[in-house]
Amino acid sequence: MATQIFKKLSPAAALFRRTKTTSAQYVASRARDPTFEKLMEKYKNLLKVISIQDLILASNSTPPSVSLDFLHRLSQTLHLNRGPAAFLRNYPHIFHIFNHPVKLQPFCTLTPAALRIVRLESEAIENSLPLAVTRLVKLLSMSLTKKLPLRAIFKVWRELGLPDNFEDSVISRNSDVFSLQDGNEPNTHILVLNDSEEFKDCLVPAVEKWRVMECCKEDCSVDRTEIQYSFKHGFPPGMRLRKNFKVKVKEWQRLPYVGPYEEMRVGKIKRTKNGVMRMEKRAVGIVHEFLSLTVEKMVEVEKISHFRKWFGIDLNPNPVYEARRKLFDLVLFGRRGLDRGGDKLKSVDMSEGDEVEKCTMIEVITLGEALHVTRYLVARLDDLYHGYRMTQ
Repeated sequence: MATQIFKKLSPAAALFRRTKTTSAQYVASRARDPTFEKLMEKYKNLLKVISIQDLILASNSTPPSVSLDFLHRLSQTLHLNRGPAAFLRNYPHIFHIFNHPVKLQPFCTLTPAALRIVRLESEAIENSLPLAVTRLVKLLSMSLTKKLPLRAIFKVWRELGLPDNFEDSVISRNSDVFSLQDGNEPNTHILVLNDSEEFKDCLVPAVEKWRVMECCKEDCSVDRTEIQYSFKHGFPPGMRLRKNFKVKVKEWQRLPYVGPYEEMRVGKIKRTKNGVMRMEKRAVGIVHEFLSLTVEKMVEVEKISHFRKWFGIDLNPNPVYEARRKLFDLVLFGRRGLDRGGDKLKSVDMSEGDEVEKCTMIEVITLGEALHVTRYLVARLDDLYHGYRMTQ
């Protein structure tokens, strides 16, 4: 009887039912820039082209080539929904499909125009090795411990404009600046910044240059004290801004924060509303500076998430969350840490002071956690509204 009554009232009850908006729904419903959305669709295809190009260049054949059958087996990984043949034929200026004379099956190689671009990029990267050293120094200087996992840097080596062999050409050749330590797991390494004194003058956030330029303008109408902690920001076309939202953004722009290269002790963070807001603004500053180090001034959210623990930009400074996270780390730890016999468990040091260095799964992050960062940046500072793209 109660069930039948509830069914009759369900249409009316639905009006009063409290709904929960997920991060994905929030991102999907926010105002978008149609022009940029079309550009990003093309950019996704560029990433697929680069992945296939890398596979071709890594082959040992002469000229470098790979079979379509090999690419077909990687279709899911490369996100080639219609198969490799259909994708490759869309870009005849980049890829050339031919029948292999010996193996008698279709192969793919790069066109002369694409090979010229590859050589041009390699020469540009080689000529900018000093800048690559500076970028790595800045990246490590933003870390709380001046250390970063090497596999995290491998995630963004292309975005940072590093050469393919940056371990030898950048790290090994500058042993006075960088060094490698063994990680907690086999075959893992930690990149350490030994000395950054000679790069001290370079450790200035990119946003500071914009602030100086704004202050030096003759027609500058912004208060000098207000712009001291401000970020350049913009909003998507058609986005309606409420008056209270503008007021909150203005207040947030004035809020002081610890810069990306300034010393910060995580243990002394005040767990107040103002303290959390300062930490959130520091997270914006970290991401802003991270983007300024990239070649195209944009990077995927998932790649930034691999650095969040090392940069100290967790947006949930909650002791309950930290305790649960430690248990989750042990779950992810699995059977690792056992001795060779598989019976005795080695001690796992998870002390609070060394958690950043010793926590095994610090690089694991869910999409939902990454979107929390996106959601905050969109709400607080739309400088990064273009999918974490920094406007210049």
